[in-house]
Amino acid sequence: MTQTTPATTPRTTSQATPHTTTRTRSGRSVRRRRARQSLAAAIAAVVTALAAAPAFATSELRPTPVPVPIPAQQTIGRGTLLGVTPAGDLSRAEVAAFLKGAGIDASTVRHGVRGYRLTYRTLTPQGAPTTATGLLVLPKGGERRLDLVADTHGTMVHRDYAPSVAEDFGLYAPYLHAAAGRAVAAPDYLGLGKGPGLHPYMDTASSVSASLDMLRASRTAAAALGRPLTGDVYGTGFSQGGQVAMALGRELARGADRHFRLRALAPVAGPYDLRGAEVPALLDGRVNDISGVFYMAYFLTAQNRLHPVYADPAEAFRQPYAGYVEQLFDTRHTEEDIVTKLPGSVKELLTDDFYERLGHPTGGLLAALKAQDGTCDWKPDVPVRLHTAAGDTDVAIANSVSCAADLARNGVKAPVIDHGKADHNGSFKLAGPQIVRWFDRLAHG
Repeated sequence: MTQTTPATTPRTTSQATPHTTTRTRSGRSVRRRRARQSLAAAIAAVVTALAAAPAFATSELRPTPVPVPIPAQQTIGRGTLLGVTPAGDLSRAEVAAFLKGAGIDASTVRHGVRGYRLTYRTLTPQGAPTTATGLLVLPKGGERRLDLVADTHGTMVHRDYAPSVAEDFGLYAPYLHAAAGRAVAAPDYLGLGKGPGLHPYMDTASSVSASLDMLRASRTAAAALGRPLTGDVYGTGFSQGGQVAMALGRELARGADRHFRLRALAPVAGPYDLRGAEVPALLDGRVNDISGVFYMAYFLTAQNRLHPVYADPAEAFRQPYAGYVEQLFDTRHTEEDIVTKLPGSVKELLTDDFYERLGHPTGGLLAALKAQDGTCDWKPDVPVRLHTAAGDTDVAIANSVSCAADLARNGVKAPVIDHGKADHNGSFKLAGPQIVRWFDRLAHG
């Protein structure tokens, strides 16, 4: 598996995985109704400037916008807010119960939360204008002006798993951090949630641009909702999102947007080193077979739209998989659907020649791998903690060790916090509350 694009564990693996496909809906309609009422009250007097904004291609979504104040000079720029849709309203007790039900320590829960799906302008991997969605979560109560947590999610294959439309795993981190008293911006990334097109899986550059534009849209929406942002940003993310968090932090540190100041980074189980850590772990068995097959198929089919990895699927995939593997990743299939249609190992998935190329990549495959590596090769001027687990068989702990080594070469000491025997999703469940407490100490210190 060339770069094992690790992120959240497929729901069909034997490992404990909090993103179960059971979509619990009890109380959902009541909470959505409350959220609509709250949103309407907050912005009832504001006149929209969206009507004058130029339309995108007809294939893109055009949500009915809720009136929000948008500066005229930003009506066509990246990060422009196009729509706000209520997406959840939970009391403090409901948040605590939701997290405890997933096996997550809820002792940091201090507030209820309100969620809003934001639709905003951003760019495709080729630099063309498009739209994306994401989840903004605000605490009910606490400070009026809020620090912001940028929370980037792990691997998701079905668009309805993304934070702005999720009802389980995609909400755990956003609710955990918002309930502690900070705003949370959780981008869906391109092609997930309500965004158009296919998801360019593990394309770090477009994940970062969509995430940065989500921060900008969140700034506009939060101000309209009476909870303006301070500009301080705390970065975290899980699995694929751990890698994105490091790359997004680098862009913020370089001054990508003058309105935001990076304060800390605490990614969890990120695939920071595909060539040096993750692919070797896939080939020697440290990555479990089910996850390895899933990630490899997702990565190759997505990256082939961006790099010349193969001219025909049969060059990379054995039959019968070559005949339909690309169609499996249309954002409409679930992980359960996909893994039942793929073989039990990467060697059974790939042709002999392509499997050999994994150990010695060249051409488009090498370009695809290199484009995702190096996210830790810079010098943050903020504290960094790298959470991981030795028991993780999706994203090998070697990735975090490699990231720490890259940071050390740049003069930054970043502790690697090993959560021991925890599996991939278990590493997040243990790390999340610790990260909340660490952000609290930094904010108050």
